[in-house]
Amino acid sequence: MRRRLPPLNGVRAFEAAARHESFTRAAEELAVTQAAVSQQVRRLEDWLGAKLFNRTEGGLELTDTGRAYLPVLRDAFDAIAEATARIRPLPHSGILTVSAIPSFIRKWLVSRMPSFNEQQPEIDVNLDAESRLVDFSRDQVDCAIRFGSGAWEGVVAEKLFSEDTFPVCSPALVEAGLCQLEDLRRFRLLHDETLVQWKHWLRAAGMEDLGWVRGPRTQDSALLIQMAIEGQGVALAQRVLVMDDLRAGRLVRPFWQSLPRDHLKSDYAYYFVAPPTALNRPLVRAFRDWLFAVAAEAEASPEEPMTLPAA
Repeated sequence: MRRRLPPLNGVRAFEAAARHESFTRAAEELAVTQAAVSQQVRRLEDWLGAKLFNRTEGGLELTDTGRAYLPVLRDAFDAIAEATARIRPLPHSGILTVSAIPSFIRKWLVSRMPSFNEQQPEIDVNLDAESRLVDFSRDQVDCAIRFGSGAWEGVVAEKLFSEDTFPVCSPALVEAGLCQLEDLRRFRLLHDETLVQWKHWLRAAGMEDLGWVRGPRTQDSALLIQMAIEGQGVALAQRVLVMDDLRAGRLVRPFWQSLPRDHLKSDYAYYFVAPPTALNRPLVRAFRDWLFAVAAEAEASPEEPMTLPAA
């Protein structure tokens, strides 16, 4: 049976324009002019006998017909790309864009990137420091590292690190007398945006009468850790963000008590995230495999030194 297919150039133009919500960005992706994209979409609309976009002063807006058409075309293009990759593998060189939480990049990932660069010299990695969730259909990102539940629709999410949060401080504070839990009364508590975590930790440690809201605050976890390194107070920090500083002796863990699991979202962790079809791409697969290998190596390294016994 002969298939009755629409103009395929128009279909490509429509899918790209709908994904970007812009003829201009679609033109950049397809390496044609904005006028060409607009014309191809118009021809597709004429062929279908239906409008796919409302063209407004604010930009493009999908009609109900366009909104229903888009996911079908997107799935079809994904299937074509996946089948093509199995027949003709993509090159092992090029640019890979990785989106990750800024604090994770600064405190864990960036110091390990030379290892990847040495293993994969033909791959240039762009690190996109971004906290918001990535829309892989719209953002020009190949894969991501995110902190959360991992229950995100339309993506593969593989756990990289579990959460463990505990106090850290500069060795200078221990030398200045931070030896017992009671000594916390003489030192400042450092806070990030999760201010209430100190309240839960102090309650678990039997110090609920300590004023937990005192002390400086910042929304930047990497800055919080740097403040602790410089001896400005005691911070509650995630293990993955301080493991290198602990092993290097820039920080110490003065107390064994971690933030109780019932005050954490138990399924929250660091995840490697990518669209399902992206894992078939050699560049993404190479980065993913390297990432999990160095994460396993970091986990297997000798436990960071603990300065004091449990109080």
